[in-house]
Amino acid sequence: MDNTDKLRSLGRTDMKITPVGLGCWQFSKQKNMAGKFWPTLEDDLIDKVVSLSLEGGINWFDTAELYGNGASERELSRALQAAGKKPGDVLIATKWWPMFRFASNIAKTIDQRIKALRPYPIDLYQVHQPWGFSNERSEMAAMAEMLVKKLIKNIGVSNFSAKQMKNAWETLDKKGIPLASNQVRYNLLDRKIESNGIMETAKKLGISIIAYSPLAQGLVTGKFHDNPELLKNIGFRKYNSQFKPDGLEKSRPIVMVVKELALKYNVTPSQIALNWLVNYHGNTVFAIPGATKEIHVKENTGAMSFRLSDEDMVRLDKESAIFK
Repeated sequence: MDNTDKLRSLGRTDMKITPVGLGCWQFSKQKNMAGKFWPTLEDDLIDKVVSLSLEGGINWFDTAELYGNGASERELSRALQAAGKKPGDVLIATKWWPMFRFASNIAKTIDQRIKALRPYPIDLYQVHQPWGFSNERSEMAAMAEMLVKKLIKNIGVSNFSAKQMKNAWETLDKKGIPLASNQVRYNLLDRKIESNGIMETAKKLGISIIAYSPLAQGLVTGKFHDNPELLKNIGFRKYNSQFKPDGLEKSRPIVMVVKELALKYNVTPSQIALNWLVNYHGNTVFAIPGATKEIHVKENTGAMSFRLSDEDMVRLDKESAIFK
């Protein structure tokens, strides 16, 4: 599918991407603690997930150093090569892990990231968390050096507060470099970025929001409300209050509206949730759902094949306002 008409600029950069990308944490091969969040996906399934994403029009992929200590990056590169994609055909976002590190580590480890993703360039390099030994201004100065050296093409952050994001933006702005994005948790059942200043600041400064966990780990689809037996097999998620009986009851009203609209538009609940995310705030929000099955990919790409009416988007906004 050709989605060139749907391409949007990421922030104030010239990076043009589809509203929905593919999150690649699930390609970690259980290589480290972060990788153990997902079962091991066989190479042929990873290849299928990537090729179907490309066929469905997705033109960018989000990964990270933390995902299997580079395993996700390597698997993504391998799968893209298997799909016949050359450097420049697709866009790749990855992340530097700051915990127990100083900003100087960005330069020391960039070669590892380049090697893991070879032959594909790093189109967006993000600081994964605001947890480093250095502050965001030092990290952005180090990122800017990587950009000047043409080792990366654009700069983003992840999980930064409104204040941290503004500090990062200011540091780059003085050098004439835009801060492209802030990758944060955002979905119909978690809208805190609309009340804590992140969304407001992003819009004001021209920074895009990349929404991870856009389906609230499957909760927004209603499958756990319909079949609580599924809760026995959800691993770490069972400790999240949203998956407890009280949490399920709190989200049931919005889930019912999502399912009702899915019938109206003849799409799936996940496609309604994704479509709302990437359209309600204009072009500000991009979403990166993951996929461990072929059907997930088809739902992800299909979310770009229609558009909710303004009336229905406002209805979802009102129904989910308690999660701001």
